[in-house]
Amino acid sequence: MKKEQLPTTSLILDSKDISILRILQQNAKATVKEISQKIHLSTTPVHERIKRMEEHGVIKQYATLVDYAKIKKGLMVICYVSLKQHNKNAGAKFIKSVQEMNEIIECYNISGEFDFMLKVVIENMDAYYDFHVNKLSQSENIGHVQSVFVMGIIKQTHVLIN
Repeated sequence: MKKEQLPTTSLILDSKDISILRILQQNAKATVKEISQKIHLSTTPVHERIKRMEEHGVIKQYATLVDYAKIKKGLMVICYVSLKQHNKNAGAKFIKSVQEMNEIIECYNISGEFDFMLKVVIENMDAYYDFHVNKLSQSENIGHVQSVFVMGIIKQTHVLIN
């Protein structure tokens, strides 16, 4: 079965949609019934609005936020990476290798002196050294890596709509 193509225009969100998103950002486990009570709308339209926002990609996924330190991933490192070659094939190979490294939880293609910014969460400095030497540096086309160690998290949120 062929997947239905999504419209190319942006989905227009009204105040009820925004209220639903606000609630789901605070608690992704909120039930349709709980949401409907909070925004004073019956459950069927709330359910339909959520489905519509999911289908249009406004709601990308539901996630569980984990305290890194409590699962023995107490070291966070921001890695800036520049590639030796800048072509489509070289970039695609690097991106594929990044997607296979579980230590990397976020990757951004950036402008400026570096090509990519990686957010790495790992057990400790010894584990990071092993990751850097035996995984990241072994990726094809790595030019330069600069590591910045996070000393404390001041603000970390996933909330886009307040």
